[in-house]
Amino acid sequence: MSSDRMPLSDPCDDFVWLEEIKGQTAVDWAIQQSQETCRRFTETPGFAHLRSTLFACLNSATQIPMVRKYGNVVYNFWQDEKNPRGLLRRTHFDDYRSATPAWQSVLDIDALGVAEGQEWVYHGMQVLAPDYQRCLLHLSPDGGDACVIREFDLTDLCFVAEGFSLPLAKSRVSWIDRDRLFVASDFGPDALTTSGYPRIAKIWQRGTALAEAETQFMAQSTDMSVIAYHDDTPGYERNIVGRMIDFYHREVFLLDPQQGPLPIAIPQDAKFSHWQQWLLVSPATDWTTGGATYVSGSLLAIDFAHFMAGDRQFTTLFTPTATTSLDNYSATRDYLILSVMEDVVNRLEVLRPAAGRWQRQGLGDAPDLSKISAVAIDDQSNEFFMTVSGFLQPTALYYGVLGEENPAALPADRPRAAAIIKQDPSHFDSAKYQVNQYFAPSDDGTRIPYFVIAAQDLQFDGSHPTLLYGYGGFEVSLEPYYLGSMGLAWLERGGVFVVANIRGGGEYGPRWHQAALKQHRLRACEDFSSVAKDLVARNITSAAHLAAQGGSNGGLLVGNMLTRYPELFAAIVCEVPLLDMQRYTRISAGASWIAEYGDPQRPEEWDFMQAFSPYHNIDSAKRYPAVLFTTATSDDRVGPGHARKMAAKMQQLGIENVYFYENTAGGHSAAADKAQKAFKMAMISEFLLSYLL
Repeated sequence: MSSDRMPLSDPCDDFVWLEEIKGQTAVDWAIQQSQETCRRFTETPGFAHLRSTLFACLNSATQIPMVRKYGNVVYNFWQDEKNPRGLLRRTHFDDYRSATPAWQSVLDIDALGVAEGQEWVYHGMQVLAPDYQRCLLHLSPDGGDACVIREFDLTDLCFVAEGFSLPLAKSRVSWIDRDRLFVASDFGPDALTTSGYPRIAKIWQRGTALAEAETQFMAQSTDMSVIAYHDDTPGYERNIVGRMIDFYHREVFLLDPQQGPLPIAIPQDAKFSHWQQWLLVSPATDWTTGGATYVSGSLLAIDFAHFMAGDRQFTTLFTPTATTSLDNYSATRDYLILSVMEDVVNRLEVLRPAAGRWQRQGLGDAPDLSKISAVAIDDQSNEFFMTVSGFLQPTALYYGVLGEENPAALPADRPRAAAIIKQDPSHFDSAKYQVNQYFAPSDDGTRIPYFVIAAQDLQFDGSHPTLLYGYGGFEVSLEPYYLGSMGLAWLERGGVFVVANIRGGGEYGPRWHQAALKQHRLRACEDFSSVAKDLVARNITSAAHLAAQGGSNGGLLVGNMLTRYPELFAAIVCEVPLLDMQRYTRISAGASWIAEYGDPQRPEEWDFMQAFSPYHNIDSAKRYPAVLFTTATSDDRVGPGHARKMAAKMQQLGIENVYFYENTAGGHSAAADKAQKAFKMAMISEFLLSYLL
């Protein structure tokens, strides 16, 4: 241990034993606590009906089956009451666009679980181009991030005998060709980083033992993980390797067959991708290169081969402003689709490289206070899917083509109008509600946007049960989305729902995120509390009727609302949270987030971290709002220890109205299927209304 680091221990911590995820004493405690919480909030008069209503909503047969296209076939993963763990199925693309597609079952996850005596949770597949006859299926035994990976034949619809197969681990794989994979997995001693992710990338040849796979690149043990993948774009095939130093910094290399790893010399904090001949770079901080300075959050393009040869003359595709940021982008065969946010509302732009310059035009704007997005259907055509949704507007799915396959019929640089092909059902009467966007001044004067979804006839008398939701971390943006089941669980029961776009998120690009990193973390808390105060100042609600909810990093956020601003709230829902910031790097994958929060082993960093460590700021002399902690035994990302310890410590101090619920399966989502999700949503709704009315 270096001299500038201190042990991760606290002699006053009586609850370290609760960090043992499957320790019998800890599990018994969690079961007993969960049973008490269920008795309190699931044996109420309204629970059974609400759970049934939510379950029916989540299992609606008319919801849009979202798909991925491979060749002329699209695949969908479908869950309903008959298939709780899900059905992987497919149909032809033309048939999918019809009103009633004819689906073919590919793999029944429930039946597989019965046959193998394991309740599998499906975590996706990777399909091998260009013939799309083989895929790698990811299956989790409990919903956690760790999966087994098995090769599956999409022609014969069976697992491949003696095919590629990896045991349970947080593995990363990428097809190179039919007989070779990039594999990063738990190969044994020293194969994992301190964050618990793979640090060694190998190429595995079919027909050989995994132990014989040849190492291509190694990250350092203190890095977050290794990087290794194959780009199979015809004519631009590339192998990329590197190291994720932490959540926001990386070193990447082009793996040349003769010369080995060649550095791709972009800033470590820059996001990057490659599209055909282009290298696309988005720097997180201002970057000066080639005699020009490119601002944080911009999007740059350059010919990949020219860049590797030393050229640094980028074309700027997007430049942010004080109110705009780049949300994401997607590439078809000939076009790049940009999604740009302005005050958390999207618009779409289409770019096309032609004749030495990039042509630009609009594709669509979101309706008022709604969300519009578009993604390429594949990289072999210019087809795209577009979705439009809002808090009160069920998602509509559109199909369109950029340009035209017949240039004589339509100029190649003109998008064809998209047409609606699918529509999600409405689960509540949206006409009864309204959406408004407000801005609250934070402690330092920064304008914090937030959305309020409430009844049309809302009386501003401070009496309304109001649920304030936030996240505020990892550059994640909280954008408008259809409330659906939340409309049933909250709006229809008389509640007001609020979404806060606080710093730490990505609503205004990297600068918005960086404003709440590490020693600035409390800004996210100040922003969120300022929204709470603004809701009261507008007389929408009052402290006696206001609750806060957040999960994961959002659980840390509302944990700080509990300890730092208890007077503002009557109830807190704290889900799969981080709460003990002194030991978080030793719990599950916590070490991977040091770049976000800081390193508690460094005294100078713990000095500022303890201010936002809820576990260390509980005061038995304070009066706290009612709190419900939820987690999952199988959460191998954050780990259930945080929620367990916080609840136990508060209860030991004699603090009243402290509740705890731990699901067994589901991983970081804390729900492995829709029945579990409906149960948890109904329980939370009952908890909230019991303290807010």
